[in-house]
Amino acid sequence: MDPFWIGRVPVRNGQWSEFIADGGYHRRDLWSARGWAHRGEAGLERPKYWTGEGTRRRFGVEEDVPPDEPVQHIGYFEAEAFAAWSGARLPTETEWEKACTWDPAAKARRAWPWGSAAPGAGLANLGGLGLRPAPVGAYPDGASAYGAEQMIGDVWEWTSSDFTPWPGFTPMIYRMYSEPFFGGDYKVLRGGSWAVAPSTIRPSFRNWDHPIRRQIFAGVRLAWDA
Repeated sequence: MDPFWIGRVPVRNGQWSEFIADGGYHRRDLWSARGWAHRGEAGLERPKYWTGEGTRRRFGVEEDVPPDEPVQHIGYFEAEAFAAWSGARLPTETEWEKACTWDPAAKARRAWPWGSAAPGAGLANLGGLGLRPAPVGAYPDGASAYGAEQMIGDVWEWTSSDFTPWPGFTPMIYRMYSEPFFGGDYKVLRGGSWAVAPSTIRPSFRNWDHPIRRQIFAGVRLAWDA
């Protein structure tokens, strides 16, 4: 792979507030052609469930937007625009997985970012008990060999990759699970979220959705060419 940089942590709500304040939702230069068209059609002004007064609604309750939580309920096009505003880009899913699992010292793949131990309370925010993402930086012991934190749990992370089969892919038990969606208008998300059961997620799990989806617990981690 070509060398790259990746964000140590996911993008925070506080950073997204700065994007909004700088006119990020109204700057055509930051958006792709499809993204800009969708932004206008959908009237996007801020992440889903945010209000215009620095609050959001969660489970029927209005609360202040916590600045240190990973942003969630954003679509791919919004993530793409935020990355452009930041002078960055979205990682490919291959870059994401390398940053998550590869151990350059051992020259081997780890089972989890932090090693071989199963996900636990001090390593990742999973299982839904917290009902929200943990603050950014809450799981330093869950960092990967490259120092990337919170790659498992908290928020699904949009990548720039289309949902196509890996080279050599062959379906296993559930042939109709993913194969019918290959080549459609889907982008890949990685890492799971705070609502995902620990028994379900793994670093290689490929989630996918339409780039306009916002109701899922999806956020973003930035990447840069090195």
